[in-house]
Amino acid sequence: MSYHDRTMANAEALLFGALADVIKPPPPVNYLTWAKNNIVFSERISAKAGAYNEAAFPFFSEILIGLGPDDPCQTITLIKSAQVGGTVAANIFTLGSMDMDPGDLLYVHPTEGNAIKWSRQKLTPLLKETTSLSPLFPQTSREGANSVLYKERKDGRGAISAAGANSPASLSMVSPKRQVQDDLAKWENNPAGDPEMQADSRSKAFFNRKVLKISTPLVWPGCRITRNWLEGSQEEYHVPCPHCGHLQALRWENMEPHLDPNAPDKAAFLCVADGCGGFIEEHHRAQICRPVHLGGQARWVARFPERKRYHRSFYLWVAYSALEAWGELARRWFAVKSGKSGDAENREAEQVFWNDYLGKAFEGAGETLPWEDLRDRAAEKGFKRGTIPPGALVLTIGVDVQGDRVEWQLVGWGKGRQRFAIDYGVFDSFSVPPGGKPHSGHISEPEIKELLDGLLTRTWPDFLGNRRHASMLAIDGNYSTSDVFEWARKHPLSRVIMTRGVHQEYAAILAVVRGDKNNKGKERKYRKRFYNLAVSVLKLHLYRGLKKTDPESMGYVHFANGLPDEYFVQLVSERRTPEKTRNGVVEYRWKLPEGVRNEVLDTMNCAQGAAYRLGIFQWDEDDWEALAARLEVPPANPQLDLEDALMAAPAGRESPTPAAPAPRINDRVAAALARAAAAKQRQGQS
Repeated sequence: MSYHDRTMANAEALLFGALADVIKPPPPVNYLTWAKNNIVFSERISAKAGAYNEAAFPFFSEILIGLGPDDPCQTITLIKSAQVGGTVAANIFTLGSMDMDPGDLLYVHPTEGNAIKWSRQKLTPLLKETTSLSPLFPQTSREGANSVLYKERKDGRGAISAAGANSPASLSMVSPKRQVQDDLAKWENNPAGDPEMQADSRSKAFFNRKVLKISTPLVWPGCRITRNWLEGSQEEYHVPCPHCGHLQALRWENMEPHLDPNAPDKAAFLCVADGCGGFIEEHHRAQICRPVHLGGQARWVARFPERKRYHRSFYLWVAYSALEAWGELARRWFAVKSGKSGDAENREAEQVFWNDYLGKAFEGAGETLPWEDLRDRAAEKGFKRGTIPPGALVLTIGVDVQGDRVEWQLVGWGKGRQRFAIDYGVFDSFSVPPGGKPHSGHISEPEIKELLDGLLTRTWPDFLGNRRHASMLAIDGNYSTSDVFEWARKHPLSRVIMTRGVHQEYAAILAVVRGDKNNKGKERKYRKRFYNLAVSVLKLHLYRGLKKTDPESMGYVHFANGLPDEYFVQLVSERRTPEKTRNGVVEYRWKLPEGVRNEVLDTMNCAQGAAYRLGIFQWDEDDWEALAARLEVPPANPQLDLEDALMAAPAGRESPTPAAPAPRINDRVAAALARAAAAKQRQGQS
C-alpha cells in the first residue's frame, strides 16, 4: 500500500486531528506583550510617536493585564486627566482583541458624530499602520465589510462597531463580548433612556465579558465615570519616596501648598511619611514610576481589593504622565488663580483645571448660601448701589426678556474672576416717562426699546467720580426672538449680542448658534450675533463663588448695598437636583421652585456671557493693572470712558491671545491693554 493510500485510509487519525484543532486552547491573550510587539504610533495618532514603550506608560501595564482573560474582573474603569494617553490603552484593547482573540467589539462614543470622527481620524489609520492587522481588514469602502462605523475582518471572525450613545438603534445592533465606553462623563440620556445601561446590557450574556469605561470626569454628583470609579476597587498608583522609600500616591494636596509662583518649575510633592520631610521632584518621576516587573517598586493599590474580582477602577492624573511637566501644571494653576486660563472658552477655568489636570470631578454646589446671608453681607460689606467700586474695571449688562417686562443687571468684572453686582432694574408697563403713552412692557413696544437704548448710552459713576459706559450688553433671545433681534440689530455687534441657554455641563461657555434655519432652509439673519450660553456651568461657578468668604479669593462675588430682598431670593432661586425622567433614569437638572422667579440669575448669566465675548478672562494681572492705571484716576484725568482710556494707551507689546470666539472690536481693546502694560514695564526698567 502506498503512502498516499495509508494516509487516506487512516480515518481515525483524521478524526483525532480535527478534534485536536477544535479543542486546542487559543494562544494566550496578553495585551501588554502584544502592544510592545505590534503598536507603532505615528505623529497623527499619538503625541508619543513610535513603537509602544512601556517605560513611557508604566501605569498602563496593570490595566492592560486586567483587560486580559486571566483577570476575573468584567468591568474596568479608568478615570483620568486629559492628555495622559488614556486612549492608548483603549486602542491597544481594541486592536489587540481583533488580532489575538477575534470577536465582536463595540466602541461607544457620546454621539454618533464623535464615533465617525474617531473612526476616520484614529481607527482607520491604526488599522492601516498596524502590520499584524492591515492584511485582515478591508482598506477601501468598496469592500462590503468596511464602512465608517463598521470594520469587519476579511475572514468574518470579528468586527469593530462604532456607535453613539445618543442613538439607541446603534446600541442595539450587536451583542459584543468586549466594549469600550469612551468619554463616558459626556454621555446624555437618549430617547430610550440611559445609554450606559443599554450598552452594558449588550454584553450581559458573556460571563467572560470585558467592558472598559474611560473618561475625564465632569461634575459631581451626576458624573458617570466618577460613579463607576466609586463602585469599583478605587486603585491609585503608589510610588516610593526617593528619600525614604515610603510607598504613596502622588496627590495634589501634597503639592499645591508648596508651590512658588516665582519658581513654578520647582514644583514637587512633599513626602507623607512621618519624619521624612523630603520632596519628590520631577526628575525622580521616571525612576519612581517604574513598576515591579521592570525592576521598580511602583504598584497599583486598591482601597477596596475585594471588588477587584468583578470591577477594577483606576485613577490616573497628569503628575504620573511624561506628557506633562510639573512646572507646567504649577503655571496652569497660577494662571487659573490669577484669572487667566487658555481653557476658559470650554468651561470655567477652575473646573477645567480640576477635571482636565487633576482628573477629579468638580463638586458642583447644588445649593448656595441662604439668601438672607447674602443680603446681610451686602449690607455689612457692600458698596453704594449704582456706583462702580474699586476693582470693577469692565462693565457688562445682562438683559432678560419676559412677556410683560424686560429686566437688566449691571455687573462689574475684575482680576481673579471677581464680579461686582452693581445695579438692577426693570422696564415694564409702569416705566412710562412723563407725558408718555401707556404700553404693555413687551420688548416690541417702542418705549421699551428706547429704554434699552438708554442702557447703552448711560454712564455710571465710579468711586472716584468718573463716569463709565458698559462695554457690552447680552440679551436673552430665547423668548420673542424676532423682536429681540429687531432691537439688537440696530446696535453694533461689538456692543450687543443675543444669547440662549444650553444645559450640558461640558458645553462651551459661549458658542455661535449653528443650524438655526428658516422655513426656506436659509440660516436666519441673527445667527452672527446669537450665541449658545452654557448656563448650567455658569450657575455652578456662581454658586461656588457665593460661598467664598475671602473678598480677595478667586471668583468672589461683591454686592452693592441697597439691592432689594427679592434680588437675593432670585439670585439663588434654582437648585441642582436629581430628577427621574419618563424612562426612570436619574438626571441632574437645575430646578426652579414653583412660585419663585429667577430673572436675577438669568441676567447675571447673560452679563457673564457678555464678559466672555469681550475676552476678559484671557487677561493676566498685567492687563488688569494696566486697565486700573487708566481708569481708577481722579476726575481731573480726561480719560474716563473704558474705550477712550484704552485707545489712549501707548504702543507696546502684542495683543494677548483672545478667547474663542474671538471678538473683533475687542482685539483692539486687548491690544491696547497689552501696550499699556508694556509701556509701564519699560518705564519701570528705565
